[in-house]
Amino acid sequence: MLVIGLMSGTSYDAVDAAAAELRLLDGTLLLKPLGMVSTPYDEELREALAGALPPAAVPLARVCLLDTRIGQAFAAAAVRANRELCGGRAELVASHGQTVYHWVADGRVHGTLQLGQPAWIAEATGLPVVADFRPRDVAAGGQGAPLVSLFDLLWLRGRPGTPVALNIGGIANLTAPDGTAFDTGPGCALMDSAAMEFTGGRLAYDVDGRLAARGRPFGPLLDRLLEEPYYALPTPKTTGKELFHAEYWRAVERLPAEDALATLTLLTARTVVDAVRGLDATEVIASGGGTRNPVLMEMLRTKLREIPVRVSDELGMPAAAKEAYAFAVLGFLTAHGLAGTVPTATGARHPSILGSLTPGRNGLRLPPPAPGPPVRLRIE
Repeated sequence: MLVIGLMSGTSYDAVDAAAAELRLLDGTLLLKPLGMVSTPYDEELREALAGALPPAAVPLARVCLLDTRIGQAFAAAAVRANRELCGGRAELVASHGQTVYHWVADGRVHGTLQLGQPAWIAEATGLPVVADFRPRDVAAGGQGAPLVSLFDLLWLRGRPGTPVALNIGGIANLTAPDGTAFDTGPGCALMDSAAMEFTGGRLAYDVDGRLAARGRPFGPLLDRLLEEPYYALPTPKTTGKELFHAEYWRAVERLPAEDALATLTLLTARTVVDAVRGLDATEVIASGGGTRNPVLMEMLRTKLREIPVRVSDELGMPAAAKEAYAFAVLGFLTAHGLAGTVPTATGARHPSILGSLTPGRNGLRLPPPAPGPPVRLRIE
């Protein structure tokens, strides 16, 4: 099955569309990557989205506008991916949507909201669309995240030792071979907001870590940031920009741009390293936009010392596209009647078949249910 996976993370800079040929053979899910195209949000939409994220309060009219505009942006990305990567032969679209709120209270997730109306995708592509993946896991008592955990467990199964998958997006998360998975805290979220703040919006992020490289971490600020109670919570746990937004660091200290970025980069590194060491990892396989920040990656490698930190490209999975491929896999599983969650990873009461299905132009023709779930994933 040719599946297009659509993803826009908590950095909300672009829609990534990855195409994969997927087939299930004797318990092995075979994934042939066909490539990824990334379509930036236009400036107007990005500004509207940024203005609607926590801690902002927004009217329902803005929510409706964003649901439509994001859906149209995802639709355009899917059309482009089908044309450029699949030769017009795609059979299914799996859309994560854009997370705008993750409702966490008293250590539990009570709800989660992803915008990007899938009807626009189905109308533009003519294909069936699986979307709204997270709420089903939340309804089953889970955190609704990190949903890449099943992908990671299947993909890294069989590697020696204790390989840990690390994704550094706006929020960073880990997956361990025993099924433990959780958000460690901020990935690039605070660094991105600081870069935008200090450059007056000229930079959306600290390109190549250049600002951080010229600064020095400010110990007192770092110590105060590390007192955040989230880090001490038991797993499974998830978080988002409801906690780690600009006000989180702006009200604490004012520093020169370079020192602020160095401090926030070290915060991400420290919290990831502390979490990795708690898992007795023997290697870390990293992916996500944060892998393009050489200052952050050097901090991770220096602090982990004897634990190798590899980028997922070394194992055949493009670091920038892994989440989009992961949602292509989750969409494939849903279409075949297979669960897409691991209860030990999300804390749910049971595994769940994820998402809601929007029929394509020719109705909804699903493949026959698979005889059983995959036990491993192999990149072809």
